[in-house]
Amino acid sequence: MILSHKKYELFGKLVFEKLVIKPPFQKSNIMPNEACFYYVIKGVSETISEVDRLRIPTRESVLLKCGNYITKILSSQSSQSFQTIAIHFHPEILRKIYENDLPLFLKRPEKRSTTAMTKIKGPLLISKYIESLLFYFENPELVNDDLLVLKLKEIILLLSQTEEQKNINQILSGLFSPTTYSFKQIIDAHLYSDISIEDLSQLVNVSLSSFKREFRRIYNDSPANYLRNKKLEKAAELLRVSDQRITDVAYNSGFTELPHFSKCFKEKFAISPSAYRLTQKGKFLN
Repeated sequence: MILSHKKYELFGKLVFEKLVIKPPFQKSNIMPNEACFYYVIKGVSETISEVDRLRIPTRESVLLKCGNYITKILSSQSSQSFQTIAIHFHPEILRKIYENDLPLFLKRPEKRSTTAMTKIKGPLLISKYIESLLFYFENPELVNDDLLVLKLKEIILLLSQTEEQKNINQILSGLFSPTTYSFKQIIDAHLYSDISIEDLSQLVNVSLSSFKREFRRIYNDSPANYLRNKKLEKAAELLRVSDQRITDVAYNSGFTELPHFSKCFKEKFAISPSAYRLTQKGKFLN
């Protein structure tokens, strides 16, 4: 549940927002033409991109490139609410505020970015910058377009000077030549995660029914059956070649509950995970 939402627009587009949310909460973010930086003031979040996922705790932040995302606000024992500030980067606004003279790193990436998002571990200057934004959210009468332009340029400068500057520069420059991922690339990137079919359809940015039709066309199987079998195949491999605990095998294969994993495994292999491991080790010894 969103408890509070304050925002500032520049040239008709959302650029700064502060949110207070009661966890658990989930939101899909479809960003075909913008990048987004968000800083966690309080709480814990997890962001799932088309090809990756990151956990963002308090006082850390992340920069997301153009694309489709799912953000999950997680329950936390240390905080009853989640607070964040998000900053949106639109290519047309960046061109305008730099008066068609973009900084070199925005115009010329070293190479085409394959990074969907990059975590930024709360350097002091970023924290101080966030404090200044909090002040302006509490004092909206002081805010005008000139100030918003300055604050937008300031965060771009600060981000370009962090340890993650290479990835950051590639993400921001990617606003002017965005990378897209195929249906299959997105599915393959999340084969062994606990992401739902509904979440996958959001990342692909199609309806659930369209997603199921396209999935069957490509894989000749239903999403649920195909993904379950892939996870079970990986679990069987881990049981054969590793000494991981059964619980860890289940988790690392994309299952969140051990009883469900054991049930699915026995249905597919007609044997329990622990017995399967013993039989495989016996074959190896013989």
